[in-house]
Amino acid sequence: MDVLKAIEARRSIRKYKSASIPGGDLRKIVEAARLAPSAGNRQPWRFIVARDSELKRRIAEAAREQMFIADAGAVVVAMADAEASPRWFEKDTMIAVEHMVLAATSLGYGTCWIGAFTEEEVKRILGIPEGLRVVALLPVGVPDESPGPKPRRPLDEIFHGEKYGKKLEL
Repeated sequence: MDVLKAIEARRSIRKYKSASIPGGDLRKIVEAARLAPSAGNRQPWRFIVARDSELKRRIAEAAREQMFIADAGAVVVAMADAEASPRWFEKDTMIAVEHMVLAATSLGYGTCWIGAFTEEEVKRILGIPEGLRVVALLPVGVPDESPGPKPRRPLDEIFHGEKYGKKLEL
């Protein structure tokens, strides 16, 4: 699947089949994050890939009891070294997360990036050192739902040409 098709096909999946993700597919997904751009090429991100069912359950509990997270084949915990890139660590890490989202979509997996969690609890569960910040959680798995597209604003409402308020001519 090309990247534009993956962007079009991507949905937030909150229901997963109980199936593991083959190592080769998981490697492609995490490799996509490794290749992401970052400010000054600082690459402030670090990731934990949790596949153990008990660990996924505890992460889901720390994510405001969003238990669907535990049903995914894997949960990627995206962290960043804020010292390495003080102004950009969160943005850089989310770019890497989105690379994983699109790679997973292109391989037929579902994802749902999660920002609602208790950071200190996730850090405690996973033994994450003080110097790292937890930026997002990303369940990745075989979808057990097919939500339709959500409404999107028209291009004319969100894009401007040359100056704000001037129609973008394409």
